[in-house]
Amino acid sequence: MLAIVIPYYKLTFFESTLQSLVDQTDQRFKVYIGDDASQENPVVLLEKYKGKFDFTYYRFKDNLGGISLVRQWDRCISLSAGEEWLMILGDDDSLSSSCIEDFYLHLDKINQNECKVVRYASIVNDTVYQKLSSLYTHPEVENATDFFYKRYKNQTRSSLSEYVFRREAYVKHNFHNYDLAWYADDRAWLEFSNYGTIYTINTSYLIIGLSDENISRPDYKIEVKKQVKIVFFKDFILKNLFKFKRNQRRNLLLYYEQIVYQGGSVNFRFWVHLISLFLINFYFIQSVKFTRRLLIHLSKDA
Repeated sequence: MLAIVIPYYKLTFFESTLQSLVDQTDQRFKVYIGDDASQENPVVLLEKYKGKFDFTYYRFKDNLGGISLVRQWDRCISLSAGEEWLMILGDDDSLSSSCIEDFYLHLDKINQNECKVVRYASIVNDTVYQKLSSLYTHPEVENATDFFYKRYKNQTRSSLSEYVFRREAYVKHNFHNYDLAWYADDRAWLEFSNYGTIYTINTSYLIIGLSDENISRPDYKIEVKKQVKIVFFKDFILKNLFKFKRNQRRNLLLYYEQIVYQGGSVNFRFWVHLISLFLINFYFIQSVKFTRRLLIHLSKDA
């Protein structure tokens, strides 16, 4: 059975989310709505949908998402009843009508490939500019590290709502509590899949809402996002660098170097950390070039 968990806060697009659940051609799912003490009470709207699909609504007394969005996800998941599969659906996102049906149609293949993470194709609905993106699809079975590498290279996209994952993987790893939950889902798909494969359902899709109200908007807390990115790469990606392919490791090291120059602490410890990773990976020429670039960068700041 599949649990769809909705961390609710904004009413603006919520009816489209609910209607997409009514429209599912397969109703084998249970919805758990966790209201983060929102000022926009959805009770009147939810009354309209009673009996149209199976859902439970719970209003939390305190707002947690403003302090830790990841902890809000966790307490919403705790409302669920032990279903094997979980989806965290944003209150501004919606599903195409065959999403659940296709999940069950693909379930044998998902199990055969021992996948703990499943994703759908996606369309981005930019409500600011009133336009829809083209359909983003993925290989049916793809290594999680290859997918992450393409994502950081801006060759693909990803967001939380389009994923379904096994509860056992979530219980084992949990979502890491990054500020704004920035990179928490990227890290989860690597860990939840055990750096294995992600299965994609391309025959249905999620519609991902992009508006001036969500945290993904490009002008929102830019400096916070920069610092989270540095921490994520330093404390997670670089520590798991050997799980990536050789050419990927080199480019991830170079990328980390650049983001530190842009907003991090450039010091002797940074040099030691990165030079050791270049040398361990036998990037001897790159280690020399890195030292030269660092000296140029420091001389500009002097």
